[in-house]
Amino acid sequence: MYKELLWIFTQLPDDYIVLDTETTGLPDENGLPDIVTLGITVVSNREIAESVEFKTRPQKRISEEAQSIHGITNKQAAAFDSFDSQWQQISEYLKHQLIVIHNASFDWPILLDHVLRHGLAMPEIQGVFCSQKAAIPWAQAMDLPCSHRGPSLDTLTKALGVEDLRVKEDGLHGAKIDSRQLAQVVQVISRNENMEWVLIVNHRG
Repeated sequence: MYKELLWIFTQLPDDYIVLDTETTGLPDENGLPDIVTLGITVVSNREIAESVEFKTRPQKRISEEAQSIHGITNKQAAAFDSFDSQWQQISEYLKHQLIVIHNASFDWPILLDHVLRHGLAMPEIQGVFCSQKAAIPWAQAMDLPCSHRGPSLDTLTKALGVEDLRVKEDGLHGAKIDSRQLAQVVQVISRNENMEWVLIVNHRG
């Protein structure tokens, strides 16, 4: 139902990457937070391929709220490699790709800030696609919970009947697992699968 509102998802290329970050917290008076982990899932020929995670040592302390979300402590993060030492590997995944992010207005500026801060170079990319913003018209039409940013990844996962990968991690967020979770959701939406499931869930609700 209302599949036409998801048209933009059907226009995604056969190959793209899905990116997610876990950070030290939220933006505040001291600026943007630091990246603690960065996850990338590769979609090749419309099939989900590998997922990787880069653990990066933050310069800022991880807030208690952020620790409760991703479970990474300041002691653990202090042992991670620096962001700049891993950038070459990260940038190879980004090069010439369309980058799909859920809530891109949060993750993307933080990534660009790290690149600028460390004097690094961003590779040429095809662009950034925010799956959260793109899903707003459909989510609203389906009467799904939807903030000003759009429906959460959890909301779309449940509504579409997609396997919740976080269950195996006791609900904790993770950059790698969340990037793969989003890849699964985007794949279902772009193929217009499981739409009957949404109707069943809404009817029961």
